[in-house]
Amino acid sequence: MRFLHPELLWLLTLLPLLAFLYGRPGGAPALLFSTTSLAASLAGARKTRPGTLHFLLRLVVLFLLILALARPQLGSSTTEIEASGIDILLAVDVSGSMEAMDFTLGGRPANRLEVVKKVVDEFIEQRPNDRIGLLAFAGRPYLVSPLTLDHSWLRNRLESLQIGMIEDGTAIGSAIGSGTNRLRDREAKSRILILLTDGMNNAGRVPPLIAAEAAETLHIKAYTIGAGTRGEAPMPVTDNFGRRRLMRVKVDIDEETLTKVAEKTGAIYFRATDTASLAKIYDEINKMETTTRTIKKFESYRELFFYCVLGALILLGLEIFQSRKKLP
Repeated sequence: MRFLHPELLWLLTLLPLLAFLYGRPGGAPALLFSTTSLAASLAGARKTRPGTLHFLLRLVVLFLLILALARPQLGSSTTEIEASGIDILLAVDVSGSMEAMDFTLGGRPANRLEVVKKVVDEFIEQRPNDRIGLLAFAGRPYLVSPLTLDHSWLRNRLESLQIGMIEDGTAIGSAIGSGTNRLRDREAKSRILILLTDGMNNAGRVPPLIAAEAAETLHIKAYTIGAGTRGEAPMPVTDNFGRRRLMRVKVDIDEETLTKVAEKTGAIYFRATDTASLAKIYDEINKMETTTRTIKKFESYRELFFYCVLGALILLGLEIFQSRKKLP
C-alpha cells in the first residue's frame, strides 16, 4: 500500500490540536433562574454527551477526508533487470607462492590469496548485472565456476579457493587459453579476462603470448595483474622439526610478458604491491568496463480514496441525523 500524495498526511497533526481545544473547560452558564437549585445542577456541566459524540464523528470524518486527499493505493510493483551483456572471467593464481605474507587484512599480516579473495569478492558485489565466472590455476587451470548471474553461489565458490588445491606451478599461458575458450562462444557485447598472478610462467604447454593472440582474435580483453611486493617477501616455511617460521624469498613476476599480453588484447597490466593498491586496481577495471542496465518496471495499483470518501459521507450523515434528534 502507498499514498500518492504522502505530504498531505501532515494535516492529520491538526486533529489532536482540535481535540485539545474542544476538551478545554468552557465557562459556566450565566443565565438567571428563579431558584438556585436549578442553576446549581447546570453549573457542573460543561459538555453534553451527545455533543462529544458529534465532535468525535466530525474528527473521524476529517481523518477520512485527509486520507482521501493523500490518495491511498493498494497494489504491486515489479522490476525486471536485464543482464548488462558483459561477460567477465576471473583467473586467480593459487600456487604455493600465493602464501607469501606481504599483504595485510584488517591491520594484520595476511597471505596474498586471502587478500585477493576479499578484494575479488567486493568486485563481484559491485557488478550485479554481469555474468562472471571463476578460474583457478597453478600447474594447470581449473574451472571453479562457469559464467553465471548467480553471484551468491559464485562468491561461495570463491571462498572455497585454497593454496594447494591444484598441483603447484604457474601456468599463465594455459590459464589465458582456458579462459579464452570459456568466453569464445558467449554472445556478449564485451568479454573480459582478468588474470592475477604472483609469478612467472613455468608450467603448461601454451606460451602466454600465443594464448594472448588467440584472445585478440576473438576480441577478448585480458587484463593482467602482478601481485606481490618488490624485492623480497616473507614466506611461511616448515623446518625439519615441523615448526612454522617466516623466511624472506625473492619476488619474481614476469611483468614484461604480462604487459605484452594485456597490450596485445587491448587491455592494461597492473602491479599490486599491497592490499590498497590491489583494491584500487579492481576498482579501476570496474570503472573502465562500465555496465549499462536495462530496467523494466511494472506497476499495478488500485485507488482506495473512494472508500475513504464513502466512509466520511456515511459518518457525516450519521452525525447530521444524530444532531436533529430531540434530546430526552
